[in-house]
Amino acid sequence: MTYQETINWMFQQLPMYQHQGASAYKKDLTNTILLANHLQNPEKNLKCIHVAGTNGKGSTSHFLAAILQEAGYSVGLYTSPHLRDFRERIKINNVEIEEDYVCQFIERNKPFFDDNDLSFFEMTVGLAFEYFKKKEVDIAIIEVGMGGRLDSTNIITPLISVITNIGLDHTQFLGTTLPEIAFEKAGIIKSKTPVVVGEYLDQTKAVFEIKAKENNAEIYFASDLISETYPSALIGDYQIHNKKTVMQTIRVLQMQNEFIITEKNIKDGFLNVIKNTNLQGRWQQIHENPKVVCDTAHNKEGLKIVLNQVSKEVFQTLHFVLGFVNDKDLDDILPLFPKNATYYFCKPNIPRGLEVAIVQSKANKFGLLGHSYSSISEAYRVALKNAGHNDFIYIGGSTFVVAEIL
Repeated sequence: MTYQETINWMFQQLPMYQHQGASAYKKDLTNTILLANHLQNPEKNLKCIHVAGTNGKGSTSHFLAAILQEAGYSVGLYTSPHLRDFRERIKINNVEIEEDYVCQFIERNKPFFDDNDLSFFEMTVGLAFEYFKKKEVDIAIIEVGMGGRLDSTNIITPLISVITNIGLDHTQFLGTTLPEIAFEKAGIIKSKTPVVVGEYLDQTKAVFEIKAKENNAEIYFASDLISETYPSALIGDYQIHNKKTVMQTIRVLQMQNEFIITEKNIKDGFLNVIKNTNLQGRWQQIHENPKVVCDTAHNKEGLKIVLNQVSKEVFQTLHFVLGFVNDKDLDDILPLFPKNATYYFCKPNIPRGLEVAIVQSKANKFGLLGHSYSSISEAYRVALKNAGHNDFIYIGGSTFVVAEIL
C-alpha cells in the first residue's frame, strides 16, 4: 500500500477515538501488552517522561522536548491528535517519522492487527515505541492519549510522571467528578518514580498524594514550588501554568543526574519551542488586520482561560468561528462565550463532529447569535469578509476545527 492508502486503512478500518468516540475506548491494557510482546517490548529500552492531564499536556510535552533538544539530546516526541498529517504524532528532534516506516510497520504487522482487533491508538503507540527504539533516542516524551490508568501509553516505566491538571472532560469515560478523573490520571504514577503535578484543587490533591504514597513515589506540586519561569514563544495565558510544570520536571530530571541540562538550555527551549517542535494551534495568530487567532482549547477549563485572554484584546467587533465534537457538554461551555459578538457556526469534518444545527440552536439559547455554515472553511471565509480592519476573529471549540483551518 502507498502511504495514503496505509493511512486511510488505519483511519477507516480500525476504531479510533477522534472519529468514533466511545467504541474506540478500551477498558484494559490487554491488547497493548499483547502488541508490545509481539514487538519484543521496545518500550523497555526507552527512557521516557510520561505526560498526562486534562489541559496543557501537549504544550508541556513540546516544551520538554524543545529543552532537551537544546541540551543536545536525540528526543522522541509522541503526541496526539495530529492537526494535518498523521506523522506529526511521532517525531525525533522535529523530524516526522518517515512515510516508508509507517507503511512497512503496518504491512509487517497487519495480520496481527486483524487477528487481535487492535484499535488505531494501540497500534500507533506500538509504532512509536518501536520507532524510538530503532532510532536509539536518548529520551522520549510520551503524551497520554486520554485518561492515564487505562491509556495505551501506560505500559512504560518512565523517569518521571507528569500530571498537568484535572478538569471535567471525557466524563463518559473517566468519571463525572474531579476526584474520579484525578484517579484515572494518577494511574500513570509508578513505583519509586517521581511525579510532578502542575495544578491541583483541594479535592484532587489528596488523590495524588495517596497514589504517590502507595507507590513510594516522590511527589512535587509545581504550582507551589516554582515562582519564576522564562519567556516563551507560546504566549497564551495558560502557558504560565505549563511552564511551571515543565520547570519542575526539568529540576527533577537534573536531580537524577542522567541528563545534563543548563539554564541556557531551559531558556532557549522555551523561546524556541515552536522552532524546535513545530507546535501549532496554541493561541496561534494566522492573520493580521483583522487579527485572527486559533486555539485548540476544547473544554470548560481551557476555554475559560482562552476567552479571558480574548477579552483583553483591543478590537471594534468580535467574531467567533465555532465548532464542536458531539461529546462536549455545551450547557457548560457556551455560557463562557460573550453575547456581544458575531458567531459563525460550523461542524468539524469528522464523524464525531456535532451537527451545526444543534450547535446554533444551543448557542441561541445562551444569546449567542450568528449563522450556520456548511464547512469550517466557508465559515472562516465569511468571517474574514465581514470583519473590519480592527476586528478580532477567534477560531476554535475543537482541535479538529483548528486542524481544518491550518
